[in-house]
Amino acid sequence: PFNLVDHNGDSGTDADFRGRYMLIFVGYNFCPDVCPTALRGVSDTLDILGKDATKIVPLFISIDPERDTPEVLKEYVSNFHPGIIGLKGSREQIISVAKAYRAYFSKVADEGGDPGSYSMSHSAYLYLMGPDGKFLTVFGYQTAPEEMARKIRKYL
Repeated sequence: PFNLVDHNGDSGTDADFRGRYMLIFVGYNFCPDVCPTALRGVSDTLDILGKDATKIVPLFISIDPERDTPEVLKEYVSNFHPGIIGLKGSREQIISVAKAYRAYFSKVADEGGDPGSYSMSHSAYLYLMGPDGKFLTVFGYQTAPEEMARKIRKYL
C-alpha cells in the first residue's frame, strides 16, 4: 500500500488503481542508465500489448524525494509511454514503499563533496501487481519487452 503524490501534484493511493494491473518500477529521474532502460522497456511492452495495455497502469515511484518534484517527474515520464505515472513521496513514505516491495535504495554521495550532486543506488525490478493489489510476478529491468508482454498476457 502507498499514499503518494503523482506527477500532476495529486495525492493518491494504491487503492485508486484497483481493478487494473499495476506495473511498478522504483527509481529516480537522474538515473543515468537503469531507469531510462526500464521505462523504455515498459513503453515498448505496452505498445506490444496494444488494447490490453489499458488494463495496466505503469507506475514509476521515485526514491529521490529531494530532487524529484512533481514537475520534474512530469517532464521525465513524458519521455516514455503516455500512460506512465510518476509518483513521489516523503523519505518516510518511500522507505515504506521500498520495504513493501522489497526494493533497495541508498543515496551515494558525490566524491567531490557536492551535496546536490549525488546518485542513488537501487534495485532494478518491475513488479506486476494484480487488479486486487496482490503481487503476481517480477521482471528484471532488462527483460525483453516481447518476453514481458508474453508473461503479462498470461495474467490478463
